[in-house]
Amino acid sequence: MIVEVIAVGTELLLGQIVNTNVAHIGGRIADLGLDAHYQQTVGDNLARMETAIRTALGRADAVIITGGIGPTQDDITREAICAATGRKMEFSDEYAQALRERYARWAREMPESNLRQAEYPEGAELLPNPKGTAPGIALEHDGKLIFALPGVPPEMHLLLDDHVLPRIRAKAGIDEVLVSRVIKTWGKGESAVAEQLSDLFDSSVNPSMAFLASNGEIKVRLTAKAGTVAEAEALIAPVQRQVEARLGSLVFGRDDDTIEAILIELARSKGWTIGTAESATGGLVAGRLTSVAGSSEVFRGSIVAYATDLKRSLLAVDEATLGAGVVTEPTALAMAMGARERLGVDVAVAVTGFAGPSGDEPGTMVVAIATPEDARARTLRLPGDRERVRTYTVTSAVHLLRLALTGEWWGA
Repeated sequence: MIVEVIAVGTELLLGQIVNTNVAHIGGRIADLGLDAHYQQTVGDNLARMETAIRTALGRADAVIITGGIGPTQDDITREAICAATGRKMEFSDEYAQALRERYARWAREMPESNLRQAEYPEGAELLPNPKGTAPGIALEHDGKLIFALPGVPPEMHLLLDDHVLPRIRAKAGIDEVLVSRVIKTWGKGESAVAEQLSDLFDSSVNPSMAFLASNGEIKVRLTAKAGTVAEAEALIAPVQRQVEARLGSLVFGRDDDTIEAILIELARSKGWTIGTAESATGGLVAGRLTSVAGSSEVFRGSIVAYATDLKRSLLAVDEATLGAGVVTEPTALAMAMGARERLGVDVAVAVTGFAGPSGDEPGTMVVAIATPEDARARTLRLPGDRERVRTYTVTSAVHLLRLALTGEWWGA
């Protein structure tokens, strides 16, 4: 079975939004063992969208369209499907009423334009979207499947997994189930992790193994195909044990685990509170830690001391330490110790550095962690532009915090 993906949106062509949807859908299609020969990206133009859909239907068995099903005038995917399939537009009074009731629960007035989302091509089915107001669309046309999904990634992911892929599986006659286990690591790059697991990778067929890099974290994905979920998990288990044994403390979580949630739980289990002192990252570490529900039980606050004089007045970093250099391990350690005292926390994370593009050594960043048991600093030298350096620094900071909380630390 051949599946083709069409991403709709002029903003995608202009590079204003990174098109992550096609990558996600492509991966999920590959997981099912289906073929994907083409992907298309088309702007918000009815004639070109109609041509893209017609072309896809001419060479694929199923077409997945993302974007263009919202409430505004440039959301014309529904119209394009009607034009490409020669169908008229229908209106769902039932969905329109559901929209009105949803806005009433929110105590908000619903713009009349939202009723566009109750329109659908003749013969199509509206797919419920609990995360948004735009329902997905499923249509069978001349024996081929057409799906239209929201462009918002979380909404698209949900409808893809709950409605689209099961229908494609059924159409393709796929009886086997596919189960994936993601092992999340930090501390070595993708090539180093892959090299450490090279023999397992070479010998792994079912489950298969793949490596995914994401903002400094490396994921090892094991995917097994079997008649049942239990059988697939049984295939994965021995390979997972070997992978985790080899990677050791590099492994921090699995599947949907997040480092932020892990940190909050680690601190809670120890009865420790956390605070941050940040310079170059400007509060980004605090933002990561407070992204978890319930973090208020552990996280007390942050001091963003960007200017040198504020490191002195707010964090009690002495003149001698600052005089020897603002971007040094002694300064970062002093910031962490000062944050522990000023914020009244058990554990403090401090960051200072030259994020670039200017500075004595752009990309030089220093992270320090102080706990009731120890205090250590680590100097990072990171390539890339300013935002990449800051992003990777925050990732490093939260993972160094994990090592500190577990007592594993790193080299002195």
